[in-house]
Amino acid sequence: MNSMTYKGYTARIVFDERDDIFTGRVLGVRDIISFHADSVAELRAAFTGALDDYLADCAEQGIRPEKPASGKIMLRIRPEVHAAATLAAQTAGKSLNQWAEEAFERAAQA
Repeated sequence: MNSMTYKGYTARIVFDERDDIFTGRVLGVRDIISFHADSVAELRAAFTGALDDYLADCAEQGIRPEKPASGKIMLRIRPEVHAAATLAAQTAGKSLNQWAEEAFERAAQA
C-alpha cells in the first residue's frame, strides 16, 4: 500500500489514471478526510493541510479529534482459540496481552 503519515495519522494514496491525479484518504477514522493533487509534493502539502484543517475544525467545535487507534482492542474469538493462545503465551513466558501484541505486529508487517 502506498501511504503517507503525518501527526500519527496515515493516509492511503492512489493514483487515478483516468483523471491523472493522486488521491488520498486518511485511514482509521470514521470522519472522511480526503485530498488530491497533481504531484507528490502537492499531495504531501494537501495531506498536511487537510489534516491540519480537520484538527483545527475539531478544536473550533470543542470536540476531541478521533485518533486512528487507542491502543485498546476487544476481540470475540472461539473459546478453543482463546485457550490455545493463552497456552502459547504461558509457554512463551508472556502475558496473553504481550503475546497477542507480538502476533498482531508480525501479522501487520507481513
